[in-house]
Amino acid sequence: MSAPFSLDSAIRKIPDFPKPGILFYDITGILVNPEAFRFCIDQMVKLYKNAKVDAIAAIESRGFVFAAPFAERMGIPLILIRKKGKLPGKTWACKYALEYGTAEIEVHQADVKAGQRILVMDDLIATGGTLNAARNVLEQGGATVSGFFGVVGLPFLDYQRVLGDIEVKTLVEYFGE
Repeated sequence: MSAPFSLDSAIRKIPDFPKPGILFYDITGILVNPEAFRFCIDQMVKLYKNAKVDAIAAIESRGFVFAAPFAERMGIPLILIRKKGKLPGKTWACKYALEYGTAEIEVHQADVKAGQRILVMDDLIATGGTLNAARNVLEQGGATVSGFFGVVGLPFLDYQRVLGDIEVKTLVEYFGE
């Protein structure tokens, strides 16, 4: 989906972060631009208003920022997927590889209901590893991932190979620089 000039111009491109050779797409510029942020939430609602989605699961932490207003507008629960050790109580967990390291995420067992159709959201989709791990923890609770959404997509990193046949939607895509 093409985005207006303000969305692309709001995304900062920072070379060599968090390590040399990585071009970091920083969405915080969207958050300080109310027009760009509103556009993102409006587009998400437009994309999913007729979808059969029971909840949205957001990846820590920038995913929370976009998913919270979307969940409120859609009248659906927001499930938080957090880094290991941040959630009290019983959790499901999954370790996974990042494009520049490894990580582990968790979700509260009480927040995931068997049979739920859940949209998984993050600010940026790169290799697909984080979203695939999110799918793993949600499936541990008997839920089904109905789609993946990211404000920014980097298809040149081949995330679709990792995410399989589940639909991926983004608002803006970059094809390498």
